[in-house]
Amino acid sequence: MEVLRPQLIRIDGRNYRKNPIQEQTYQREEDEEDFYQGSMECADEPCDAYEVEQTPQGFRSTVRAPSLLYKHIVGKRGDTRKKIEMETKTSISIPKPGQDGEIVITGQHRNGVISARTRIDVLLDTFRRKQPFTHFLSFFLNEVEVQEGFLRFQEEVLAKCSMDHGVDSSIFQNPKKLHLTIGMLVLLSEEEIQQTCEMLQQCKEEFINDISGGKPLEVEMAGIEYMNDDPGMVDVLYAKVHMKDGSNRLQELVDRVLERFQASGLIVKEWNSVKLHATVMNTLFRKDPNAEGRYNLYTPDGKYIFKERESFDGRNILKLFENFYFGSLKLNSIHISQRFTVDSFGNYASCGQIDFS
Repeated sequence: MEVLRPQLIRIDGRNYRKNPIQEQTYQREEDEEDFYQGSMECADEPCDAYEVEQTPQGFRSTVRAPSLLYKHIVGKRGDTRKKIEMETKTSISIPKPGQDGEIVITGQHRNGVISARTRIDVLLDTFRRKQPFTHFLSFFLNEVEVQEGFLRFQEEVLAKCSMDHGVDSSIFQNPKKLHLTIGMLVLLSEEEIQQTCEMLQQCKEEFINDISGGKPLEVEMAGIEYMNDDPGMVDVLYAKVHMKDGSNRLQELVDRVLERFQASGLIVKEWNSVKLHATVMNTLFRKDPNAEGRYNLYTPDGKYIFKERESFDGRNILKLFENFYFGSLKLNSIHISQRFTVDSFGNYASCGQIDFS
């Protein structure tokens, strides 16, 4: 990281510099893990962005955070908390591991409380970003017509292209799990799941009803495309999804949902628009039928996991099935889908949803 061009972290509408920190790896049990060594400095002067309560003893501010992240505020042997307390002249009370509650910051000086709060927020944001995705917003695409179309596609591809390098039955999606992803989420508590449900409901009331007209969106799943730039070395092949009436309403709807969730901080901003696609072939399935694409490549500590994968030659598939028609369906619900789970229908388990009609 360049000293003059540090990473910026946005918290509560304000930008903060993230200065370089020194990290060390220790061989120890998970409950002793601490990855914060050194200091986290904030570039801004103390401001009025936080609610700070004046008490007879001084000043007080609280932070709500999932218990899974408490250990990163405490640090190894409590070093991180002690360092923040010493440098900001505050006292920080953190609930015990596994217990939900509030982190409470108290101190004699308002600026010190705000400074400690800022550092804690930066730490929480940093380590939240290192958590693997737990949920995702999605449309289910597993209606009977589309599942049958997918199975026909698989059968024809294997009949005509099985001699092509890397093409076999193991790399096809489970038809019951066909879906369209709007955005990936890190939800670490029931409270955050409920917050996501409420945000979806707000989206419905503020713009989804207007875009959908209070009716399901009639779409078609037709045509195929690949993710990378070499059709002879493909890892992900997907089907395209579009409105039957040729309008842009589906794209507009998912983009506005994405924008709203990015603005709230529930989804980390990576793209400005949703790529409407349904994965039908993925080489990660070859060794792990439950693999979930690129979102499966990081540990809870943010360390990259190398996933060996054998690409396939997709040139004949793209030529023969470029406009393959999988079927039509009505999109009537956005789901909060939980990764690595299965419901009674074989799809991802849903933790909540909104319906258009």
